[in-house]
Amino acid sequence: MGDYSGNLFIVAAPSGGGKTSLVKKLVESLEDIEVSISHTTRAMRPGEQHGVNYFFIDENEFIRMIDESAFLEHACVFNHLYGTSMKQITERLQKGIDVVLDIDWQGAEQIRRSFPNAVSIFIVPPSLDVLKQRLLDRRQDKDEVISDRMRKAQDELSHYPEFDYLIVNDNFEKAAMELEAIVIANRLRIERQINKQSKLLSFLMSSQ
Repeated sequence: MGDYSGNLFIVAAPSGGGKTSLVKKLVESLEDIEVSISHTTRAMRPGEQHGVNYFFIDENEFIRMIDESAFLEHACVFNHLYGTSMKQITERLQKGIDVVLDIDWQGAEQIRRSFPNAVSIFIVPPSLDVLKQRLLDRRQDKDEVISDRMRKAQDELSHYPEFDYLIVNDNFEKAAMELEAIVIANRLRIERQINKQSKLLSFLMSSQ
């Protein structure tokens, strides 16, 4: 899709895997990195804000945006539509800001087609029992919804080989540190540093 100075990171996990909390911690810990805010047709949950957690829109507006090719990716997850704005991503990458996409495996698959250099990270729970308990602890869904999420988690977990990195979220602080390490390591890749540190490298070479 073009050569951008920012990095694009994809973070995916089954529902209850902890990716949203880990991404929030990541952007609070590092500079020049932002989480992409998705559009969705689902209802706003207690404590959420429009334009902060998601852009909450109705289905007609979502379909209009699809028709206008406004989304980099979009998917139907648990009977609700989710999409990532193309403009929102490219504007930040062009400014040298790293962008994190908190999406599911379907969205990750679509993103890779447009951004083959995107770095993808899959987060898994230490067990299915822990995953179910996390969903129960959220107190956001009815029992039948949780049962549906657990059934779909098995399919979601089967897609882990498609990702570049795997993090086991058995300890939040450890998992957060591992996620941060992946971002920092990719920022230091030679092809990134050649552009970012071009003046310094030219000066060092000319001083020989």
